[in-house]
Amino acid sequence: MTTKIKAPKQIVFDASRNIDIHQQSASKTSEVAIAGITSGLINLNETVTWRGQHFGFYLTHKSRITAMNFYDYFVDEMEEGKFKSYRHEHFFKEENRITIMEDKMQYETPFGILGKMFDILFLKKHLIKFLLERNKVLKEVSITIAMS
Repeated sequence: MTTKIKAPKQIVFDASRNIDIHQQSASKTSEVAIAGITSGLINLNETVTWRGQHFGFYLTHKSRITAMNFYDYFVDEMEEGKFKSYRHEHFFKEENRITIMEDKMQYETPFGILGKMFDILFLKKHLIKFLLERNKVLKEVSITIAMS
């Protein structure tokens, strides 16, 4: 997923790893940080545990920042949660005062063929919608910060 934001990439990078902004963007799923870094900026090797309501259930998901190259790239990977595996790469580049933010998400569902069917029918759409909302909020916040 690619999102263009009229703000410097340092602002967008920091907004992308800001726990408070993530909670704001995930308000529809009542997602909150309950352990690890629970506010402010998350950094390399730090963890955050999220609790939110997805598909009618409260789920927890613990992620660690496993790679970070200021202000170009960072990766969060699941340590504990419902996925078999989960990796989200965040890329940032700036062209003509516009930041191009790219999200690359890779995940595997558990439960064999049932997990694959759930992914095809529901999960992939849910994750895309979740990312679109997150990036919409990141864009609004980043532009506001850049203008102030």
